[in-house]
Formats: sequence, structure tokens, C-alpha cells
Amino acid sequence: MKKLGIIFIIVFLTAGHAGAALDLMFIVDESGSMSGEHEWIGNMVTSLDSELVSAGQSSNRYALVGFGAGTSDGGPKARKHLLGSVSWGSAAKLSTATEGLVTSGCMEDGWEGIVFGLKKYYFRSDAVTNMILITDEDRDPVDPQLTYDYVLSKLTAKNVMLNVIVDCGFQDGTGAVALGVGADGTAYLADGSGGYSIGSGGVMVSPYYNTDVCYVELAWATGGMAWNIELLRKGGLLAESFTAAFIDAKVSEIVSTPAPGAFLLVSIGIGTIGWFKRRKIL
Repeated sequence: MKKLGIIFIIVFLTAGHAGAALDLMFIVDESGSMSGEHEWIGNMVTSLDSELVSAGQSSNRYALVGFGAGTSDGGPKARKHLLGSVSWGSAAKLSTATEGLVTSGCMEDGWEGIVFGLKKYYFRSDAVTNMILITDEDRDPVDPQLTYDYVLSKLTAKNVMLNVIVDCGFQDGTGAVALGVGADGTAYLADGSGGYSIGSGGVMVSPYYNTDVCYVELAWATGGMAWNIELLRKGGLLAESFTAAFIDAKVSEIVSTPAPGAFLLVSIGIGTIGWFKRRKIL
């Protein structure tokens, strides 16, 4: 039995995700009211990457998609923002790339941005895959062929966890205002001094038009969190609390997500144990 325990430990340590690759894409509204959030992304992402590296997550790359900005033919199309000359790059390069985001857009369809990112970018097969969608508008259905089930199926097919920062209120189980809430009801609350506390029983309240089903429920369906953009916009200590909570929650989500192939490794390990037992080696 001692050998059996050793093999189980080896299997689960091998299946653990620490140090696995990360592909993290920002899907960003390019309408006229988003300049503050564009700047926030550029400042926040370097801190996020630093926290990830400190947690043992160092093989990280980032990408940036804008939506709603419009094109030369007037269409509100999603588009790539290259990091230098490439689609994926470092946190520092993504920070620089946010300077190319515009604030002249309208008709913002975040679903279009998500699907564009999934179709136009290559995600590494061994990477933990995340998207962060940021918009202050509800979804304008630019493409009527897109449905909730279709977008969710595309996210699921690539194992993407979606986080959204949107115009929607949240509360914890006591009714206290929450910065953000996860699918399991975990709620992050500002503590009044630039930090945060964690509660439970979180729910959404007063979503802006179709923001609830189009964005919040979509994020929760992938296991990700939803955050209130209006609290970030208030600035001061509240914005500090928002940023601290967001970064810590993202790091926790990412480092606790099983790397692709982890379950296969566990299955192989269990199969190996079965083989040893049949051979009476254990």
C-alpha cells in the first residue's frame, strides 16, 4: 500500500497545473465612454502578470481584441490589436497595445468579440485559456445568428473561462454591495480602505438591460466571475479594492484550473496502479 500511495502522489503532482501555459485574451469595448477602462487594463495587466509569476505561473501570453469600433464600411466589427507585430505577447506588450484602443465606436456586440477571438487566434493546446470581456453596455445584437448556446459552446470547446466586467450590480448573502460574484456565489466586497473581504451567497441585482443573460450568466456558465464596472469607475479606495480583488481572484482561478491533459494523466496513473495490482507488484 505504501507504493500505491507514492504513485497516487506522483500522479496528482504531475496532474497539478502549476507552471502550465496561460493564454489570456482581453475582449474590450471601444465605445466613447471606455477610455478609463482602457487605461486601467494597461496598468492592471502588468500587476496581474507579476502576481501570476509569483504564484508559479510564468508561461503567460496575452492578446487584445476590440469590438464596436466600426470599420471603413461602417460595420461595427471586432478587430485584432497586435502586440507589436504579433497576436500574442507579454503583459508589457499588451499594456502598450491598449494605447491603440479607440473610443469612437457604437453598437457594441460582446458576443461578436468573443467569437472573433476564438476564431481568429490560435490557443495553445496545453494552455489554460481565459477571456476577460470589458464593456459598459448591454449587448447590441449586431449578428442575429449568434445565440447564447452557440457562444457558450464555442467557449466550452476551447475550455475558456470567461470573466466579465459589466454594468450590473451584485450583492452578497447579507445584501451588502459586492464588487464581483462568482458562479458559486463567492462575493468580493470592498473593505473601505483599499482592500477587500470575501463573502458568500452572492447574486446579481439591477443588470443593465440584457447584461444579465448575455454576459453575467455566460461568464458563470464557464465557471468565471462577473464584476461591476460602475464600482471601478468610482475611483479612489473603491477602485483600489476592485483592482486588488480582481487580480487576486484571477490568479486564484488560473492557478487552480487543471491544465489540459491533467485528467488524462490521472487516468493514466490510475490505469498504471491497476496494472501494478494485477501484476501483484503493489
